Amino acid sequence: MKSVSHIQRNPHGHWVGDGFPVRSIFSYNDNPAAFSPFLMLDFGGPTTFDPTTKRRGVGAHPHRGFETVTIVYDGEVSHRDSTGAGGTIGPGDVQWMTAAAGIVHEEFHSEAYGRSGGPFQMVQLWVNLPARHKMAAPGYQGITAAQTPTVDLPDGAGTVRLIAGEFMGTKAPAKTFTPMQVWDVRIKAGHTVTLPAPEGHTTVPLVLKGRVKTQGGAEATDAEMIVYEHAGEGVTLTAMTDTTLLWLAGEPIDEPVVGYGPFVMNTPQEIQQAFVDFQSGRMGRL
Repeated sequence: MKSVSHIQRNPHGHWVGDGFPVRSIFSYNDNPAAFSPFLMLDFGGPTTFDPTTKRRGVGAHPHRGFETVTIVYDGEVSHRDSTGAGGTIGPGDVQWMTAAAGIVHEEFHSEAYGRSGGPFQMVQLWVNLPARHKMAAPGYQGITAAQTPTVDLPDGAGTVRLIAGEFMGTKAPAKTFTPMQVWDVRIKAGHTVTLPAPEGHTTVPLVLKGRVKTQGGAEATDAEMIVYEHAGEGVTLTAMTDTTLLWLAGEPIDEPVVGYGPFVMNTPQEIQQAFVDFQSGRMGRL
């Protein structure tokens, strides 16, 4: 079994635009090797927005060299990008955007959600791309809740909703460039579950709500991430209360990580080129 390295937390929040109050649980400026292939995770909410006719969110901005994965739990997020792709996602839906060679996009609360207001909670995860794919064509996967399979855990312990990867013979809908598991896991209070985490893979489940205890006795609660050592295989967790996790595990990408703002590449020269390409319009426009 894998052993716990540490509990990652960030109690300090900030705003992304005027629509997303987030806590950055980790970023590529921390320890890239510990989190690879994942680069950053912003936990948005939980909060409640009042009704408004104002457009809340983040205007046009670029990305290159990675993918953004937006998972909505409450509220609605609308996306539009320079490839012509886009749409609105609500509770249980996912936007998996491959920036790769470069994309310009915007993210706002949907018009309908803005008018109604209400609870809001989401996660945005950045997933790195190997060097050979960083300049691939950009793409977009819109994955609805109805397209996302759910598997029951043994002994009525809870459920696993599959966004990426495979569990107990069921495959998730998201297409990924490297092997990874992105799952919504719900564990009922008092139950202990063992989840697969391959030898050598990064394993960093985030507690969205609830409290769990690891096999070694460490505890994690709301907005806290359990960072496991890469050595070992499998993870055992006991839910002390009804708990919702975002389960993240993946094969590390053993390459340099050089990031600046919305660009993550392998060298400083590639970052400089990304700015030139964006400013010259080569990443497209909205």
